[in-house]
Amino acid sequence: MQQKTNIVQACRVLGVSRASYYAARQRAKELAICVASVQIKAAFKANQSCYGSRRVVDVKAQGIVIGRYKVRRLMRKVGFKPIWKKSL
Repeated sequence: MQQKTNIVQACRVLGVSRASYYAARQRAKELAICVASVQIKAAFKANQSCYGSRRVVDVKAQGIVIGRYKVRRLMRKVGFKPIWKKSL
């Protein structure tokens, strides 16, 4: 409840409506997901389409902080399915 009051006060001081604040926050999330999606695609393609969500999460070394389940959801959305190597 305290945080909500601070947002209201900050919006009043800045002369911005609360709806605009929350809309901008949502757009920022969508942009972050878009950037993450591009890097997930690059990591997936760079590894001969063999990486699943657990290994793709290791793109954290590239500066993206993203969880395994979000990676899995984005991979499903894009249509990536890892190719598993068959044993002889």
